[in-house]
Amino acid sequence: MRKKILAFGFLAVTTFAFSQEIKENQPLPKFTVKTENSILKSTDLKGKIVLINFFATWCDPCMMELPHLQKEIWEKYKDNKKFTLMVIGREHSQDEITTFKAKKGFTLPIYPDEDRSVYKLFAKEYIPRTYIVDKKGNVVFASVSFNEDEFKKMIAKLDELLK
Repeated sequence: MRKKILAFGFLAVTTFAFSQEIKENQPLPKFTVKTENSILKSTDLKGKIVLINFFATWCDPCMMELPHLQKEIWEKYKDNKKFTLMVIGREHSQDEITTFKAKKGFTLPIYPDEDRSVYKLFAKEYIPRTYIVDKKGNVVFASVSFNEDEFKKMIAKLDELLK
């Protein structure tokens, strides 16, 4: 019996230790994203308010959220030098993203994450995921999936940080 309890405890600890889940009050992980025209490193974002969103084109909640990101976030803050928006296509190539943006009429910045190398620094599963990072590089808002109330809370947090 004691061996079973110890084995279970070890399993629980190792599962927790190896499951990455970025939450509020944690630092932004270091990563790099590439587009056909540029390379952006997370270290370049220090001193800015950053909204990072992970999505996929086949994800229904993502498709509900992206128009809100375009209209209520990107169009409002795109000229604000203190703000950066990063929408990251989980398991999508640059070609897929370019086609998707043209088809949907999106102008917000979307970056490819073909092999989940960026996504896996934040989480193991579930999209959409959205994070707000403060000027010091700490996550101050984190959400999973999409619903109107949570989106309104995110906008309020972003408005507060960008005053």
